Amino acid sequence: MHWDWSIDGWIILAGALCAIAAALLGNFLLLRRLSLMGDAISHSVLPGIAAAFLFTGHRGSIVVLVGAAAMGLVTVWLIEVIQRYGKVEESAAIGVVFTSLFAIGLVMMVRAADKIDLDPSCVLYGSLETIILEDKVATPLGEVPPIILRLGCICLLNAAAVVLLYKQWQISTFDPLFSMAQGIRPSTYHYLLASLVAITCIASFEAVGNILVVAMLVVPPATAFLLCNRLSTMIGVSVLVAIVSAILGHLCAISIPHAFGFKSVNSAAMIAVACGFLLVTAVVVSPKAGVLAKWWNQQQVARKIVGEDALAFLYRYSERLSKNAQPAGAGIVSAGQSIEGLAKHLAVSVSKTRSIANDLVKSGWVLLSSGELHLTDDGRRMAQNLVRSHRLWEQYLAVEMNVSEARLHAQAESLEHFTSPSMRGKLDEETGQAPVDPHGSNIPPEG
Repeated sequence: MHWDWSIDGWIILAGALCAIAAALLGNFLLLRRLSLMGDAISHSVLPGIAAAFLFTGHRGSIVVLVGAAAMGLVTVWLIEVIQRYGKVEESAAIGVVFTSLFAIGLVMMVRAADKIDLDPSCVLYGSLETIILEDKVATPLGEVPPIILRLGCICLLNAAAVVLLYKQWQISTFDPLFSMAQGIRPSTYHYLLASLVAITCIASFEAVGNILVVAMLVVPPATAFLLCNRLSTMIGVSVLVAIVSAILGHLCAISIPHAFGFKSVNSAAMIAVACGFLLVTAVVVSPKAGVLAKWWNQQQVARKIVGEDALAFLYRYSERLSKNAQPAGAGIVSAGQSIEGLAKHLAVSVSKTRSIANDLVKSGWVLLSSGELHLTDDGRRMAQNLVRSHRLWEQYLAVEMNVSEARLHAQAESLEHFTSPSMRGKLDEETGQAPVDPHGSNIPPEG
């Protein structure tokens, strides 16, 4: 890998600026459930570009931006018209509009390319590697490629729009009705967002192309959404993901192919791949909704259920021995049970049962004495409420739902672990405060 800051530095900076500008707007597209709208606008602005070329005869940046912004507004308007009068879903309306306008744009681009220096593949796929070939522009900080200035201005424009209008964006995104009550018209910011997206797409075409800019609009915000719970944090993380994607993407583009004996690949495409890699990583490790977090929560819930089953078994075991050995009306005497016997009843391994027993001991619900587990006072109350929940559910399902006796235990078993004290009170009222369950077992009082 041959690294040169005068070449690779500008490529990374251009990719980062493009990714940041798109990610800032993409947060609101994602939260408004309009990610496909960004895709539609990025494709449908092509007629605006081609029209600007055909009418003016040159590729002036201002003319192109105006044409793109106008076409972005037209796209949003057409989608709303088709959705309102065609009585179709928004996703269907978006699909109709952006495919039609994109096709028209391609035809117009081919027509314009015959007369103007226009490369359709550049507009579609981008070319970060060629930005250093342009004549640099003198600035107070030194000479920089023109695309850096354009992307920097667009990035500042989007950042200013987000910072200065943050309250309006936030309210109109999360609660449009409240927004209208506060005098903030959601439609105004809807069209403003569409215009900014269109302008960003045009400024990004030379860097990442029409196709790949969609990844910048969607993937960094989606990654941040999986990692954050606040909008402000989400915006910051999406910007960070955009920067990391640009750096990682270019490094991979110039290093990975060489490791296998190939030439470097398109940096813009690899930036999109890097974005996808970061998204997949977030899907796996996200503490909010990641695969590992869900797996861990499921394991914890399963462990909690097994522990509660152990408490309920110790209670029933003590209840059964007390019924056989004590005179009528005597209290339940705590009876011990070995870990091996508990493991056999719970149908889990002895090692797992011992681990769960240690958790119950630490929680103060059981005591381990002479190799046997005994319920403490707190554990007995906990177990008593679990058994009460189970038997109340059996009574309710049998009386109110006419569930067969063969299915009562299994259904009550799945419900007892998620029954609150207030729910037990309602079940008791619904069943007429029955003293026994359908099997004739006493329904214990609330512990």
